[in-house]
This record gives sequence, C-alpha cells and structure tokens, in this order.
Amino acid sequence: MEKTYVIKGKTEPQWLLVDADGQGLGRMATQIAYYLLGKHKPTYTPGVDMGDIVVVLNASKLRFSQKRLENKRYYWHTGYPGGIKSVDLKDLMAKYPDRVIRRAVWGMLPHNKLGRKLLKRVKIYAGNEHPHEAQKPQPVG
Repeated sequence: MEKTYVIKGKTEPQWLLVDADGQGLGRMATQIAYYLLGKHKPTYTPGVDMGDIVVVLNASKLRFSQKRLENKRYYWHTGYPGGIKSVDLKDLMAKYPDRVIRRAVWGMLPHNKLGRKLLKRVKIYAGNEHPHEAQKPQPVG
C-alpha cells in the first residue's frame, strides 16, 4: 500500500493578479477559489493552507446580461423576526462591486475556519489601481 504525501509546515504564498474586465462572474470566481486553495500547485493538500494571495482589479467592469442584472437578488436575514432583506445585483454592483465577487468566491470555498482564512486573502478593487505594487503580483490567465 502506498503512502500519501502530506505537506507539513508553511509555504510562502505568491501574489497573483486577476483582471475582471469583461469576464463572467462564475468562471472568474472559480478561478480565484482555485488559486486560493492552492490546487494549481503540485503540493496541494486538502485541508491545509497552501494557496496564494489574489488581487482582483476592475471589479466594476464584470460582464452580466441585462436580464441577470435586473432579476438577480441577494437575500440575507438579520436574525430578527421579519428581518429578511434583499438587494438587486444592479444596485450592489453600482455601490459595492467587490461584495459581488466576494460572495461568489465564498460560495466556492469550504465553509469552515480554513475558508474564512482564505477569503481574507482576496483583495478586490473596483478600478485599475491597487496598493500592492511592492509585492509584485504576477498576472494570471
């Protein structure tokens, strides 16, 4: 019987740059989750933090169909009786385009301590500028 190799210890994360200009939300979110989990590395181990840090630019330039912008709604509950709230995708994109990407990526990560830790490694910016030039992020795909 062969033994499974499991990485022990920390690996230094790389900084990656993803441009959201003209991309679809779902395909881009799966790509971001893939890099956050570290599945692109040959040393990938489930349940271990092996991933990289992802900087997303041009979040406000995501591509949606007109029907999707008008019909898609995000729901949440405040915890109080009658506390269901909702917001349209169009309104959320106008005010907080980063939250749309963050929600999509969170849905593709494990919903536990590791997932919450990985979600903090996504840096999302609505425009083309970011304060991470010193880390020299590498463009992907």
